[in-house]
Amino acid sequence: MSGLQARDIGHRVVVRHRIPGGLTDVIGVLQSWDPTSLAVRHADSSVHQIDADEVTAAKTIPETPLRPVDVEQLFLSTALGRPAVETSYVGHWLLRASAGWTGRGNSLLPAGSPGMPVAEALKHAEAFYDERGLPPQALIRLGSPEAEEFRALGWIDARPEQSDVLVLHTTLDHVNAAPEYDVLIAEHPENAWYAAAFDGPVPEPAPKVLEGAPKAVFASISLDGRTVAVGRGSMTGHWLGADAIRVDPAYRRRGLGSAILQALARWSGPLGGRRTYLEVLEENAPAIAAYGRLGYREAYRYRYLTSR
Repeated sequence: MSGLQARDIGHRVVVRHRIPGGLTDVIGVLQSWDPTSLAVRHADSSVHQIDADEVTAAKTIPETPLRPVDVEQLFLSTALGRPAVETSYVGHWLLRASAGWTGRGNSLLPAGSPGMPVAEALKHAEAFYDERGLPPQALIRLGSPEAEEFRALGWIDARPEQSDVLVLHTTLDHVNAAPEYDVLIAEHPENAWYAAAFDGPVPEPAPKVLEGAPKAVFASISLDGRTVAVGRGSMTGHWLGADAIRVDPAYRRRGLGSAILQALARWSGPLGGRRTYLEVLEENAPAIAAYGRLGYREAYRYRYLTSR
């Protein structure tokens, strides 16, 4: 087991070992080590157990570089991972309505071409929201051509008192370590999950939005006889979206949020997950720091604009 020790657990390694008929290399994160065996976790969350006697060479290797993200693809993936109750289109632009619950679920997503002049497309969007008694609102990626066009047409900040929303991303092998807590992954959330995810009554549209994605699961951690941390994961292509992460205030700063993320990452790996994203307000410095320690970096940021 040349080159590896217990202190290397958690680092990326390459291990050459014997198999019937020859040798093979395994690259991944060292999950466990002792004098008789080791375990390497691959990016797809599979774990390779290797006997020490079969190892011919092993060493640590640098972390996988975080490749540039396709921002346009990610911008659309975030919408598909958490679909609204009602949707419509103006060209490729996505109109979303969910009875007013969440900005994402009740805003225009200007991805692609509207198939007509922007000013005309925005009139269609305003009519869509007027018909539903909702304020016309658009989720705008800062620095995009749409941000400049919308503002030139008179659209202004819908939430001037709120900081930017950051969309963070990383590769799955940075975040799919074994959680320190037992995390339950369920295809459908129980009442205890909703009770931990919300203060007070659950908004009527919430179940339709949260449970509406084709591939979604609900993670939870129970301590002292009750659910104290929850989160939701959804798959869009090779992207894992993590949202609705909430930890009971009495149990914060114990790594529960990280454990939820790690469990979701391990769920998504066998399904083809390769990258993961989440959203956080810029003002939430503790959360940003925690996500940074897990390898998350900023892909882009957005704000909501309104015409009124």
